[in-house]
Amino acid sequence: MDSPEQTPQTQERLIGDLRLVIENAEELLKNTDQYTSVLYQNARAKLALALNAATEELARFEDAKLVRMMAATQAANIEHADLSGEARIMRAFK
Repeated sequence: MDSPEQTPQTQERLIGDLRLVIENAEELLKNTDQYTSVLYQNARAKLALALNAATEELARFEDAKLVRMMAATQAANIEHADLSGEARIMRAFK
C-alpha cells in the first residue's frame, strides 16, 4: 500500500536499500558459518529468518513495481492510440 509521500524515487531508494541489507546479511551468514556456539547459531537462525522475510518482501515490491509499469505502459498506449510496437517506439523517440 503506497502512502502519498512515497514517490517513485523514494520507492527505488527503499528497494535499493533492502537489496543492500539482504546482500550484507547473506555475506554475514556465509562468513560466520564456522562459529558453532549456541549463541552464534541462534543469532544466525534469527538472521536467516529475517533474511528470508526480507527477500520475500523485495520480491513483492518488485512484482508490484512491474505491475505498475505495465499498467502505465498500457495506459500510454491507449492514450496515444499506439496500434503497433513500431508506433510505441517512434513515440518514445519524439
